[in-house]
Amino acid sequence: MKHSQDRVGYLFISPWLIGFVLFTVGPFLISIYLSFTRYDIVSPPELIGPANYQKLLFDDPLFWKSLWITLKYAMVAVPVGIVFGVGLALLLNLDLRGISVYRTVFYVPAIVPVVATSVVFVWILNPQIGLLNGLLRNVGIIGPAWLQDTRWAFWSLVFMSLWAVGGSMIIYLAGLKDVPVTLYEAAIIDGASAWQRTRHVTLPMITPVIFFNLIMGVIGSFQYFTQAYIMTLGGPEDSTHFYALYLFNRAWRYLDMGYASAMAWILFVIVMMLTIVIFRSHHRWVHYGG
Repeated sequence: MKHSQDRVGYLFISPWLIGFVLFTVGPFLISIYLSFTRYDIVSPPELIGPANYQKLLFDDPLFWKSLWITLKYAMVAVPVGIVFGVGLALLLNLDLRGISVYRTVFYVPAIVPVVATSVVFVWILNPQIGLLNGLLRNVGIIGPAWLQDTRWAFWSLVFMSLWAVGGSMIIYLAGLKDVPVTLYEAAIIDGASAWQRTRHVTLPMITPVIFFNLIMGVIGSFQYFTQAYIMTLGGPEDSTHFYALYLFNRAWRYLDMGYASAMAWILFVIVMMLTIVIFRSHHRWVHYGG
């Protein structure tokens, strides 16, 4: 009876299993082989050994520049997003009239398609007719060419990342709802101020949620592509040439699939190493109930 039920269960999930093997596991394994080949889609793969990896590590300055830009984005945008997300969640956790409306307003940008958001921000950051520079001109400030200036292009994308902070805000808000009220009551009896309750009760109790968003944020940063592709194409002067954008160009603009596969595996190793480092350190600052 049990084996019969198992067969029925596997039969129902077989479409997903087949798709997973064909479209995820298969390409994943094949890319290992392709990373050691010269392959342009049109011609059969030509085995060249570790030449792709050697060129990446020792003879490709754009590889290191794109990696540094992506790492810098992860070091800046992820912490800033966490700070704004937690702060916004704390504000929207207050018991005020109409608070559900405010929560909806701040969450809606997170579900707007990334392509649409990118196109809108191209107009907002336009140096001549953009909304942001128009507001700055009203107070006597001449705004820069945000996306065309090497000093501002990267930071413009960091600024834009805060637009969708409502997605993580919802997760933080759910974490705040799970903080036991008894802890606040005990802190009040002990004479703790509002800041002390936030510092010693709220923040430690939501560190598991912060830990989750930190992991997802770091992984997402190394996959940052759409905004840079639509808004800057990696310019000006490669100042926004993120790693994923460079990988895409090598694969689909230059049809260098072997080289792109090697880049993908280096990216996989880097993300795995960073994730392991974060996991190894989490016991020092993440507090679990009980």
